[in-house]
Amino acid sequence: MTRAGTGKTYASAFAMRELGFKRVLFLVHRGQLARQTKKSYEKVLDKSVSMGLLGAGYREYDADYVFATVQTLNREEHLLKYNPEEFDCIILDEAHHSSANSYQKVMNYFKPKLWLGMTATPDKRDDDIEGRNIYEIFNHQIAYEIRLQQAMEENFLCPFHYFGISDVSFVDEKQIKAKKITERDFNLLTGDERVRHIIKQANYYGYSGERVKGLIFCSRVDESVELSNKFNQMINPETGKLYRTISLNGDASEEERQNAFERLAMNEEEANEQMQPLDYIFSVEILNEGVDIVEVNQVVMLRPTESPIVFIQQLGRGLRKADGKEYVVVLDFIGNYNNNFMIPVALSGDRTYNPDTIRKYVISGNSTIPGASTIHFDEIAKDKIFASIDRIKGMKSIIRESYITLKNRLGRVPYLLDFYENGEVDPLVIIKEYKTYQAFLESVEKEVYIGQISEEELVTLEYLSKTVLSGARPYELEILKRFLKNEIIHLDTLQQEFQKKYGYAIDEASFENAVDVLKGHFVSKEEEYKKYCHIDIVNNTGTNMLQRMTGFADRLLHLEFYKQVDDIIEVGLRRYKDKFAVGEKQDNPFVLYEKYSRRDVSLLMNCGKDLSSTMYGMKRIGDNVFIFVTYHKETSADKEKNYVDGKPDYADVFEDNMIFRWDSQIGRGIDSSYMEEVSTAPRKHLLVKKSDAETNFYYMGLFDIVNMEADKKKDNNGKERDITKVKVKMRHPVREDLLRYLQSNIAEKEDYNCFIKGL
Repeated sequence: MTRAGTGKTYASAFAMRELGFKRVLFLVHRGQLARQTKKSYEKVLDKSVSMGLLGAGYREYDADYVFATVQTLNREEHLLKYNPEEFDCIILDEAHHSSANSYQKVMNYFKPKLWLGMTATPDKRDDDIEGRNIYEIFNHQIAYEIRLQQAMEENFLCPFHYFGISDVSFVDEKQIKAKKITERDFNLLTGDERVRHIIKQANYYGYSGERVKGLIFCSRVDESVELSNKFNQMINPETGKLYRTISLNGDASEEERQNAFERLAMNEEEANEQMQPLDYIFSVEILNEGVDIVEVNQVVMLRPTESPIVFIQQLGRGLRKADGKEYVVVLDFIGNYNNNFMIPVALSGDRTYNPDTIRKYVISGNSTIPGASTIHFDEIAKDKIFASIDRIKGMKSIIRESYITLKNRLGRVPYLLDFYENGEVDPLVIIKEYKTYQAFLESVEKEVYIGQISEEELVTLEYLSKTVLSGARPYELEILKRFLKNEIIHLDTLQQEFQKKYGYAIDEASFENAVDVLKGHFVSKEEEYKKYCHIDIVNNTGTNMLQRMTGFADRLLHLEFYKQVDDIIEVGLRRYKDKFAVGEKQDNPFVLYEKYSRRDVSLLMNCGKDLSSTMYGMKRIGDNVFIFVTYHKETSADKEKNYVDGKPDYADVFEDNMIFRWDSQIGRGIDSSYMEEVSTAPRKHLLVKKSDAETNFYYMGLFDIVNMEADKKKDNNGKERDITKVKVKMRHPVREDLLRYLQSNIAEKEDYNCFIKGL
């Protein structure tokens, strides 16, 4: 199976030429595609190779290369014209359809030397059903795979300029998908205000070429029909004439589709009385695949992003290269949809679904896509996406789909390391939802895994998943790795191996703390300590060595337990190498702009236990002080109170990328012991998160105090109390994109309406 973002047809033609196959069958699901494919092959292969069509009125059985529709070939009157071994190679276009009965009949009949499947979407939503797994049909053999980012980097595709624009229609997904939409909601989707907004933005952002040749993807068929009618009554500002559009959906005949595609592609000078050019085709989903209109120079999305797969399918309709087309403009009208977080997932190609990673892609914008392409979200659209990320719903469903995809691709049950290596859902996201991977396996594989792990083993897996899977440091992981095989670890040997592998010496305090962590001590509550203190992993012998405890050794004899412990170790070590290793070499365990939890801070500062519950706005640990800031404070629903209890509206703000102003806790004056702890700490660290929707904090780096001033602030009882206003200077300029993200405000829904109407 070959999986590609573009150029699949030409790639297969070149492959057939190189392999020297004499007789080839190319199977498609529509007559138009058979004709398109035949034309492409004629450009690559020698004229001595005869080519014929089978289907859509053609019966050219005896050609060297036959381009057939599956609807025709699967009928016995045509299928039996051939011997089962007639063809050297059979190519299946859009191979994700190959599990259908019509394809299976053809595949069960023929016995070629090579089956070659081509698809951009092998991960079908029903591929967990027996016989529907496309990977399995092709024996898990992926000849070549290329994703959007790589295709852009290698200049296979036309560059695109993506603009995420706030929509004026506030109809949510449930209302849009309703079988019978209310008149009010339908009017919001198709009203004059929305039509004018779409036309204004489409005209403003433009296109490449002599005239617009656009595809507009809608949520509903009736919406596509009505919007097309409305467009046809509006003046195109470019031409001064009425727009020329049609709605094209599932009930359109092959002839109607072909006619529409030709009208969209044609130039003005080719117009005649029988055929006039089209400016836009409105559709819901029939244009998602198998449509090759290379001239498309504008793609407009007027629907919620349901999945990254569909998003890329629709985006891809405009990415074909064509003469006179330097780029394609993509306009995505973003409403208040729950799945807005899917947009950066699709554009980045990152399938980890880690909220912090998704935010990073929205922040980084243009750097997401290689080459000349650009990505831009207007501020309101950006805030809608951030709001969607903050409340991602259905994560268990996303994890399950990712698991099925991975299981089908690998042909076996995947583990956490498989997710990490294949860029699927972040293992930390899985553990956040399920606590252990065993619990997830029980939920998805049922009786195959239920009861396979004892209660004692599960407690160990839960503790290790909670403490060391993140890979914040390597000490615990390296000890565990050696205990998988050895009863004794000699510290001198470990020191040498550590220096060689990581390039720095073992920090003795951190190492000793790591041993305590592996004894189950790294908890915050007494009941947790009672639960985890008997995991019996390691014992200090006091003789320059560590000893594996018998209880842990016995558990490791159980293959499934061994496999899951090893899985945690390998993921943790990979995460450390990829994200955190640079910190130690800079004599600072924290990496600039990475995200850390309060638990991570407790671990890296060798606190001996998890101090998360006592880490609020400030925490002094030895020579280090940590300031934790939530940039956007919660507002209180209680009108009698100025702010949410325990979360006062402190005036914490970046003046620029070097100067930060911070308010002390209420009741902590300039001469308080609290402020003395801050001011006298040799090393001062700032950690910031945008809102309470985020669990972890960005590490902003070290800072120095410029000055401190005494001030007053009212508490929730209206009483004025002492605070200290502190001006600090960062030792590194804060990264501009991260600063913009922190400073951006999430507006209320009413504000969106005011903003749009004021355009």
